[in-house]
Amino acid sequence: MPDFVKDNHLFHNPVEFAMSKIGGTYKMPILWRLKDKKWRFSELQKSLSHASDRMLSKALKELVEDGFVTKEIFPEVPPRVEYTITDRGQKAIPVIEMLRNYGLDLLQEFEVEHPKR
Repeated sequence: MPDFVKDNHLFHNPVEFAMSKIGGTYKMPILWRLKDKKWRFSELQKSLSHASDRMLSKALKELVEDGFVTKEIFPEVPPRVEYTITDRGQKAIPVIEMLRNYGLDLLQEFEVEHPKR
């Protein structure tokens, strides 16, 4: 496949493009959590305690902009915000699951202690 440009960024292959959309430290864990239910920002914050508020907000904003997640703001005081995975986001779940399982296999092969499956 020839190189292509999207949003002023040069991509060399489709994997690179896909990783630009769901890769990084927080996007896949966010999508993984949203696969079964809606989450509020504070719940995601607690669940991803190693993520700063800024980085979590940035990842969520990008996922919303790219159509993997929807953000619903409820007009309450204080405002309540819920995030939900979209059909596009659901299509990424099998890929994330495969990568997760591969990572768990590698941990075992490299004899790294890890949580049970």
